Amino acid sequence: MIHTKDHKNMPLLDPWEFLGPKRRKLMERSWAGLFRKHILNQLPVSKLKPFFSAGFGRPTKELYSIAGAIVLQQMHDLSDEQTVCQVAFNQQWHYALDITSTSDQATYLCEKTLWNFRTIMTRNNLDAEIFNRTTEKLAQVFSVATEKQRLDSVHIKSNMRHLSRIGIFARSIHRFLINLQRHYHDRLAQVASETADRYLSPKALGCFSMVKPSESATTLEQVSRDLFSLVQLFSADRQVRAMHSYKLLERVLREQCTVVESNDDAPAPVTVKAPRQIGQDSLQNPSDPDAGYSSHKGKGYHVQIMETYTEETDPEKKSQQLNLITHVAVEPASAHDANALLPAIASTQARGLEPEQVLCDAAYGGEDNCQAAREQGVKIVSPVMGTAEKTHGLVSFTFGDQGQVLHCAQGQTPLKVKKHKGRHSAAFSAEHCSRCPFVSQCNVKKGKKHYHLHYDDKARRCAQRRAHEQTDAFKDRYRWRAGVEATMSEYDRRTGVKQLRVRGLQAVRFCAVLKAVAVNIFRATAVTVARARHHEPGQAVNPAQIGLMYVFKEQCLLFWGMISCFFMSGPKICVFQTLRFWFNKNQKLDAVAL
Repeated sequence: MIHTKDHKNMPLLDPWEFLGPKRRKLMERSWAGLFRKHILNQLPVSKLKPFFSAGFGRPTKELYSIAGAIVLQQMHDLSDEQTVCQVAFNQQWHYALDITSTSDQATYLCEKTLWNFRTIMTRNNLDAEIFNRTTEKLAQVFSVATEKQRLDSVHIKSNMRHLSRIGIFARSIHRFLINLQRHYHDRLAQVASETADRYLSPKALGCFSMVKPSESATTLEQVSRDLFSLVQLFSADRQVRAMHSYKLLERVLREQCTVVESNDDAPAPVTVKAPRQIGQDSLQNPSDPDAGYSSHKGKGYHVQIMETYTEETDPEKKSQQLNLITHVAVEPASAHDANALLPAIASTQARGLEPEQVLCDAAYGGEDNCQAAREQGVKIVSPVMGTAEKTHGLVSFTFGDQGQVLHCAQGQTPLKVKKHKGRHSAAFSAEHCSRCPFVSQCNVKKGKKHYHLHYDDKARRCAQRRAHEQTDAFKDRYRWRAGVEATMSEYDRRTGVKQLRVRGLQAVRFCAVLKAVAVNIFRATAVTVARARHHEPGQAVNPAQIGLMYVFKEQCLLFWGMISCFFMSGPKICVFQTLRFWFNKNQKLDAVAL
């Protein structure tokens, strides 16, 4: 049965009254108060209901609290066991999840239930739904300006071991033989006993990890022949071919080896490819087939992050503005950053968070991407990949509105210009170009009668962008891109995203996206505290006001002492006690004034 709670309606009696005003204020200003107020109701509980029966079976855990607990687990980078303890005993978690009852039904959560709900949310991409809803809500509550944004990627690792090429072969064969023995034990007899003993023994994988460098080439050839023989042995068996581990053998053979077909009955020879011939999207570990390889950052995944930013320099005003992560995407490390820009813009536009200007590095700012973004009304501020080949190349020429050359760096105008299908040519006087001191550094080529310059629109735009990079206006605008590096550091430092507990693209994406939600929550909490301190009247009290309040307090105490003395000791004693009390108080006030 489905069990949900309406968290929008407040109870008649406040269940958190026992906290007291000070602890309640502290709780409301923490991440727990923001989560309970703005995030809890945005969780996609309606997407979880179809997986349970409305009128049959045992009641589920309260869906909002279990979905919120999964978000908080990634937020604080906790294991399942730690999450169960936090739900059971942590009062801050109870406040965030709006758990008002102390019964086991409300506060106890077993690890199996947590795993089941997380699996449902992962397989149905509810992490993206949570990110979209919470981002739109925070952007609305904090009035986030999305016109200016910046984009970058960070490398993360799943819970897999980094293997050498020998390790990839050995573990793929070991996994296949284990599964074959488990599901089709009778087929294992077809495997040569020598091969089975080599990869099924308890210390098999350990032997392959201790190969000497001088023997690595021979061992690599041996494991490649073993893998090829297994693929050939079961190539006609439909049941074995349907196994996931067998498909991994075929993938390793395809990516790591070259098979030469032979016409005679002799077995086809198999050779190992050179390292440079292996693609970056090749298998890195049989435990995580989705992971890729980047020659710059290594094995694992990339997370694309786009966030808003402010150019405010006043620290007080800057602390009251929310830098919101508006887009997050996870991809294998083999994917290039250039393919992530346009999907990020499209994602933000679909949710009403579209930018007008995006700062990014040269990997994103290819001319094709800039042109496509310009057609969507987005300006890309990025340096051009690479450097100009010549100091007096296209950068030194002046172009017109139609892309034609107006004059060169020496002020010489072309004798004639032509344009055909996006390509341009300009002819300059041979007399002037032959005497130019910079002709050896120029892009013009000597012809029979003239010196010719050939270029296309893309090269011209790149040249103009390189010229613009040297201006102070570009440098002043592009310097704000460096702030995204601090976001990547915060992303890892607060949530532990670079070392995950899961494997596979689907599970890695789920964790990375929810951890991006966590960063938004932490930032929104800091902005809430900064705004409260700014608008709270008691935070900026003048010291002179404090002194005046102290004097008023002492005078009230003096008056109360006189009245008490009059009624308890009589008029004569009252006059003596009053003068003595007045003298002592004046001495204290003088000390305070000094």
